[in-house]
Amino acid sequence: MKVIGTVGLPGSGKGEAASVAREAGVPVVTMGDVIRNECRERGLDPAEHHGRIAKALREEEGLDAIAARSLPLIEAELEDSDVVLVDGLRSEYELDRFEDAFGDDFVLVSIEAPFDLRAERLLDRGRDDSDVDREALKEREERELGFGMGTVMDRADVVIQNTDSLERFRERIQTLLQDGPDAVESDESEVEGNA
Repeated sequence: MKVIGTVGLPGSGKGEAASVAREAGVPVVTMGDVIRNECRERGLDPAEHHGRIAKALREEEGLDAIAARSLPLIEAELEDSDVVLVDGLRSEYELDRFEDAFGDDFVLVSIEAPFDLRAERLLDRGRDDSDVDREALKEREERELGFGMGTVMDRADVVIQNTDSLERFRERIQTLLQDGPDAVESDESEVEGNA
């Protein structure tokens, strides 16, 4: 059993990593879906209120609320799968919750890319829940970093620099899923291990 968590700023490639996992038959639990579902339950538009509800859940249920709500989803997937990808950790509290739950079977992967490249990707993607205006993106990053994302990125077991081609990035994620973090750590100088 292995639970692979991903962390990264908007446009870094977390969603693409999740797509690679799904294509490989690896279940994906997206922490943002927990927040989007809560928005809908409260009668709010997730695109407009995502950040506000993420903050509210943490205030109401504790700083690890999103992880706590994700645990049953992950555990259900582990009944039928040896590997589960958890998309989108944002805080040390979430990381601690997963490490407590899964111990050495939890691996954290930080997916990273420079700001300009990420902004360009978001503009190309044109997702309706992401403002691609550079100032709005900076504000979104400040909110994410305010949850402690930078510290989580620093604690990652594996760092994947997503600055090459899409095909190369997808290959790295496939290697991670199939062969584990040690195989990725030895992959050229663009991928580093922090553990």
